[in-house]
Formats: sequence, C-alpha cells, structure tokens
Amino acid sequence: MDFRIGHGYDAHRLTPDRALILGGVEIPYERGLLGHSDADVLTHAVMDAILGALAMGDIGTLFPDSDPAYKGICSIKLLAKVRMLMEDMGWEIGNLDATVVAQAPKLKPYIEQMRGILAQACACRLEDINIKATTEEHMGFTGSGEGICAHAVCLLSRR
Repeated sequence: MDFRIGHGYDAHRLTPDRALILGGVEIPYERGLLGHSDADVLTHAVMDAILGALAMGDIGTLFPDSDPAYKGICSIKLLAKVRMLMEDMGWEIGNLDATVVAQAPKLKPYIEQMRGILAQACACRLEDINIKATTEEHMGFTGSGEGICAHAVCLLSRR
C-alpha cells in the first residue's frame, strides 16, 4: 500500500469586527481572524497538509487571495474541493492530527464539533481526525494575543 505524509501551517492576526472561525465552528470571542477568506487557520493548515502530501503546493496556489471569488468564503467549502482533488488522484485520509495555538479563547468545548465538521469535509471517519489546542504561555504572537496559528499533519493512503 502507498502512503504519503503532508504538513500544513497557517497563521492569521486577530482583529475586531470579525467572526472567529476554527475548524468550521464559529467560536464566541471579541475578535476574529483577519484574512481574505473566513481566515480559518485550522482548516487552512489541514488543506495545506493534504496538498503537501499530494505534492500540489499550497492553498495560496489553488485559491489565491487576489481572486475575488474567495473573498469571505467558508474554508470548509475549499477543503471539500481539496478532498475532491485528493480522491480524483486516488488517495484518502489515513489520519489527520492538528494543533491550534491560541492564548485565548479556550477551545476545548469546541474540539469535538470541529472534528465532526472536518471529518465530514474530508469524507473520513471521526476517529481519523485529532485536534489539540495549546497556548504558548504568553510568548510570541499567539501568546500575546496578536494572532492564532495551527499545524496539521496528515497521512494519505491509496484507495
């Protein structure tokens, strides 16, 4: 059986007057992430991990921020497109592991919902998706509350 591994990373600045969307879930918070799309760093990291495993570059190549078609778009819709590319190439998710780095808000109450949304968008089992949340103990841009970032690693296997 053939396998491929991919890693994804994304970071966005927190700003007022935006919804905070992570893993397709709107999280109550006084600020949201700034970006051309909905700026969902978790879903962006997941897409980049899949695209990395497929050796297809990154989401900026497929969905450039210079294209008005992607202005404010739900990142879960983009993930569904990445999944279709993956499936068309004969691959499926073996498993996916992601970490969101944010000093605030606390994300634990939303993780199961994020897992469900990502599993559905990736057409895989819930048990194949793992999401963790951590802080950086007030260090760096995430620790100071300037932004949020996410890392993701995925294993793809031939269908």
